[in-house]
Amino acid sequence: MNGVQRTPVEAFDSKGVLITDVEEGQPCLQCGETCSGFSPHTWRKNCTSCKCPREAHDVCHEEWVSVRSRLGLKGDESNGPIGVDPRERGLAWAPPGLPSHKMEEYFSMLPEIAVPRLGTPGERHRDRQLAIQLPKQDLARAYCRHLDPKHASSADDFMAARNEIALDIGSVQEVLERDLECGVCESSLKYGSLAVSASKLGLLCHPTCFRCTDCKELLVDLAYCVHDDMLFCERHYAEQLKPRCAACDELIFSGEYTKAMNKDWHSGHFCCWQCDESLTGQRYVLRDEHPYCIKCYESVFANGCEECNKIIGIDSKDLSYKDKHWHEACFLCNRCRVSLVDKQFGSKVDKIYCGNCYDAQFASRCDGCGEIFRAGTKKMEYKTRQWHEKCFCCVVCKNPIGTKSFIPREQEIYCAGCYEDKFATRCVKCNKIITSGGVTYKNEPWHRDCFTCSNCNNSLAGQRFTSRDEKPYCADCFGELFAKRCTACSKPITGIGGTRFISFEDRHWHNDCFICAGCKTSLVGRGFITDGDDIICPECAKMKLM
Repeated sequence: MNGVQRTPVEAFDSKGVLITDVEEGQPCLQCGETCSGFSPHTWRKNCTSCKCPREAHDVCHEEWVSVRSRLGLKGDESNGPIGVDPRERGLAWAPPGLPSHKMEEYFSMLPEIAVPRLGTPGERHRDRQLAIQLPKQDLARAYCRHLDPKHASSADDFMAARNEIALDIGSVQEVLERDLECGVCESSLKYGSLAVSASKLGLLCHPTCFRCTDCKELLVDLAYCVHDDMLFCERHYAEQLKPRCAACDELIFSGEYTKAMNKDWHSGHFCCWQCDESLTGQRYVLRDEHPYCIKCYESVFANGCEECNKIIGIDSKDLSYKDKHWHEACFLCNRCRVSLVDKQFGSKVDKIYCGNCYDAQFASRCDGCGEIFRAGTKKMEYKTRQWHEKCFCCVVCKNPIGTKSFIPREQEIYCAGCYEDKFATRCVKCNKIITSGGVTYKNEPWHRDCFTCSNCNNSLAGQRFTSRDEKPYCADCFGELFAKRCTACSKPITGIGGTRFISFEDRHWHNDCFICAGCKTSLVGRGFITDGDDIICPECAKMKLM
């Protein structure tokens, strides 16, 4: 019981056996901790704490007499060999007369929630189904708190006729014949298996098929009623024949009652869900399937107007935007006060504005023309800037860029062609754009193929070269055209690669060519004597004078 104090409600059945139902203070299975515990209304079937129905709470039965006695049925319920007490088997209930070795077989055929093992959700599910399918007020007049004494005999006659004609308890038995079919689903019953017998209808059916035709729930403790050759739980059988008050959950035996919201009500029970004032002949508002008087509805559910801070009553149109509400007459532009009903509007900092005022005060503007972006206008965006589609164009050629590639430069946008024309690097020789692999000479760009020797036009890219008069020359051409020539070998003295040479008067020699004309020894760093066009060492000069 989880330590919860349960308040029993006691009564006696037709045989004088004590029936104890535990309901007050029980937690709500729908609301959870928000409900302080089941607190019965003075006449409704609902909890005054959370408004949920009684069966939504964790009601239970500490002492429950046999269902047959509970229903006031006559006759022996054992219907076979004497069975054991189900509680000895850890069950809150088992089919009467079913041998102990068959109990587990029977319950194995049912969904787990339908197995009433002690201390499990199945036991609580059975308790709730007993409260729903077998309402106490349907079974005995002692529980009818709103039955007019003048209709008591009608109630007694209804209950007696039901018990005699329609109400019964099914029994579980073994299928001992072959080729039998389930009386509900019409599929075959397995020979030797267990089935439920409904003697009032004279049929056998699968345990999982023994359900109420209306609510589709398994018939609790096998109690059933028959109507038009169909199975019903007692609640829905009674509702086939009598109206049931949607407030107190009792059957209505009076010929006069109220019909509203597709439900039936005792004449004095069609009341406001909040204050219990009668709504008969009064205006009311339906909310979450419950009726409210105008005053309660407006105090509990009506919204406050953002403009005038007054309640928006049911006679006023409630205009809403996001989580805010306005009277129709208060739904105005915050700036020019024009009505916004059926007009486009914008919202900014919890205020609403007509389209013109919103645009004038808050709308973003085009970085091209400076005009605002009106609703539905296509917008082109790049980083923090935005343009109308027609304004998003090249600053040079003025053609719209649309989805084509573009190049931003400073605060301007260029199409690829115009950007290249204006900013791309061009070769100083051919004036064409250098896309890749260029060469820089004297801080000027060249195509590799355009950077050639000024004399032979061979490419200088990656080669040794020198220049004269601002023009580049390969080493060979430079030597042929401009270098000094060796007096000895007549080849140019270029200096490329670090070549050293010797000059004397107007003559020049490679270091290797500066040798004695007589003995051929190098004269580099030595004294020498000219002999006509030749140079000789001092030794050879002496030999020549002797």
